[in-house]
Order: sequence, then C-alpha cells, then structure tokens
Amino acid sequence: MQQLIIDLALPAERYLAWYQGRAERVLMYSRDGRRVSLPAHHLRPFLTHAGVHGSFRLSFTDEGKLLKLERL
Repeated sequence: MQQLIIDLALPAERYLAWYQGRAERVLMYSRDGRRVSLPAHHLRPFLTHAGVHGSFRLSFTDEGKLLKLERL
C-alpha cells in the first residue's frame, strides 16, 4: 500500500463544476510533487459551504486504486 499527503484548497465555486457535470476529476499535487487525478465524488464527504480545504492522506494500491482517503 502506498500513501500520499495532499494539501487541498478547493473553493466551493470550483467544486460546483462537478455538480453541474462540467468536471469529473480534481487534479492536485502531493507534498512530494506527484500529480494526482482523483474522481471528484471522493471529496464529497469533506465538502463544506467554503469548499474542500485541509490536508488529506490518500492510501492506494500499487496499481493506483484508491483504498482510503482521510483528513489529517
């Protein structure tokens, strides 16, 4: 199992694109500089009126399948 730490500041207006069907994925960068493309629906549990903000740990398989996303 591999893990990445992501610091995310996604305003609600940007996340709205997913609800409107204009976007399916969120592109972000891990602390070590790796680019991560995550389906937007995985961030929904962390969505507030301000958007999605905070540090998150992504745990995934060697094949890249997401196992767990948790706020730190």
